[in-house]
Amino acid sequence: MNLLAVERIKLFSTRSPWWCALITLALAIGFAAIFSGASPADEPVSVAATQFGGSQFGIAVVMVLAALAVTTEYRFNTIRTTFQAVPHRSPALVAKTIVVALVALVIGEIAAFGALGLSMLMRPNDGIGLHTTQDWLNVAGLGPVFAVAAVLAVALGILVRHSAGAIALLLIYYLAVEELVQLIPKVGHHIHEWLPFNVANKFLRGAAAGGDGPPPSDSPLSPGWALAYFAGIALVFLLVALGVAKKRDA
Repeated sequence: MNLLAVERIKLFSTRSPWWCALITLALAIGFAAIFSGASPADEPVSVAATQFGGSQFGIAVVMVLAALAVTTEYRFNTIRTTFQAVPHRSPALVAKTIVVALVALVIGEIAAFGALGLSMLMRPNDGIGLHTTQDWLNVAGLGPVFAVAAVLAVALGILVRHSAGAIALLLIYYLAVEELVQLIPKVGHHIHEWLPFNVANKFLRGAAAGGDGPPPSDSPLSPGWALAYFAGIALVFLLVALGVAKKRDA
């Protein structure tokens, strides 16, 4: 518990987590307001559409937050002090990962329900609400996806150690690589089915059609297994990062 408290204090002692949290909320709730305000009165807004900003762009900002939580310590060399206090290193890094994941979870839930609530206020006649299991996954599922993505970003931050490099890799992969993989002749589609963020989208959206929300996932997994698969990939990256951190100099 002491390590968790220390990591919480360190995380919130800088401005970047606060700014990242505010930007994430602004993106999620702002896009919901845009969709609700711009859609014709005779075209009901779907629950999936209210979550577009969070599920498509908010997750990128949360990963930046998570990566900075690690790379900032390497940048200012405070990680040496941490490792001197905790020689085995892994407990300190695991504590940091837990704190960052919990913060990401909270941000995701606030963003998701805030976006839904604003859309319900702006479109009271559309019947927007959590009527089905998939509606619940669309909204309440955003927090767990944010948390797992944060674990993945922390792991990459431990491996890369440089803020610019870690953030660039995360954003390029998330925003471009998974879509570009589909252009590979013959096998691109099959590879894309198993890429982590495409699978995470399956958890959030299920087998929903494109419509006015984010594009659907082509993953063959069920929503539950999709989240487990996404979490498994993040865990593998974290274990690799912990192993590397033990062996190299701080």
